[in-house]
Amino acid sequence: MLVAVGVREEKIRESLEEMKGLCFTLGVEVAEMLWQKRGKPDPATYLGKGKLEKLKEVVEYHGAELVIVDDEINPFQSKNMREFLENVEVLDRTQVILEIFARHATSEEGKLQVEMAYLMYELPRLVGKGEELSRLGGGIGTRGPGEPLLEQLRRYIKDRITVLRKKLEEIEREREIQRKKRLENKIPHVSIVGYTNAGKSTLLKALTDSDVYIADKLFATLEPVTRRLKLKSGRVILVSDTVGFIRKLPHTIISAFRATLSEIKYSDVLIHLVDASDPYLEEKMRASEKVLEEIDALDLERILCFNKIDLCPRERIEVLRKRYPDALFISAKEKAGLDELLDRIESIFSRREKRIRLTFHVSKIGEIYSMREKVEILEELYDGDRVTVTVQGNEEDLEILKKRVEIS
Repeated sequence: MLVAVGVREEKIRESLEEMKGLCFTLGVEVAEMLWQKRGKPDPATYLGKGKLEKLKEVVEYHGAELVIVDDEINPFQSKNMREFLENVEVLDRTQVILEIFARHATSEEGKLQVEMAYLMYELPRLVGKGEELSRLGGGIGTRGPGEPLLEQLRRYIKDRITVLRKKLEEIEREREIQRKKRLENKIPHVSIVGYTNAGKSTLLKALTDSDVYIADKLFATLEPVTRRLKLKSGRVILVSDTVGFIRKLPHTIISAFRATLSEIKYSDVLIHLVDASDPYLEEKMRASEKVLEEIDALDLERILCFNKIDLCPRERIEVLRKRYPDALFISAKEKAGLDELLDRIESIFSRREKRIRLTFHVSKIGEIYSMREKVEILEELYDGDRVTVTVQGNEEDLEILKKRVEIS
């Protein structure tokens, strides 16, 4: 049982509702949400004195064992709040997100990234723990055991971060090799991005008929999942699910997961998936845009796609259609509107390609068929032992095809 608290001038309830969802993901019940409208948090106690008194009453009333703060707080604020609340544990938003990431990380890379994010969060906070460590002994004018212990801990964390960074760099080099191979093979890549719990994994599963883990929880997906998809034209593309975005995403997370997030910027097209039923969708769209900007992926071509229309009244969909006339509206769960999405993807790649006509001996037709995953056959006209084919694809693949069917 816990109490969630926050400080903000506007939309604080929305942010606390999201914190409630984060706590639900951890399997913890939020007894009550308490907030204070003010320009900025109190530098010493986060909440002002009056609201802190109110928090203490609420904590005692519910018998809460934990208080969650909807911001990243410093050790000084945490210590003062904990003492005022008579040693009730106080955690901040970053710690909650780190705990969720730790529970959901399954790959070696994910676990290394979470550990590094946690250590990067802890390192600057060691100074605030010096006083607690020094209580082990010592006095005025002496170096208590806390000081050398603090230095040992700081050195250990710095050394461990260095080790983790090197391991992650090795994994990134392996990913770079795979990326180059993909680029050499000219396989188009589409990434599904958006706010956490928008339905990205459900969409990937619906598009590719693949076995993808799905859960109605925040940050259910931490590692990118990529599947092959064959479009109506026969062209094969790669579609990736990605880690979800969130407002106030901790910088330690962005830094530790930069290699994973940066994979997005190598995509040819992004599907920006939005939960159409979410009353706060516009702010979440802005939060997603902010993350894309941080990883230099804001300029990529995007398809704005509103999901979960099965949960929306018709009037809401009509309002969104007028506000976002170029957007698509789908239900990944019900597989509604997916054909239109696939057509949009197809049209984007077609727009970037050339179209040529080739005439050659019919015996060479197999060369055309062997490249159907890379070029689209638009027309075949047979005249005796000759065939004229209209094909569409990128310039490099068309040149390869021309050489293969040439008759000396």
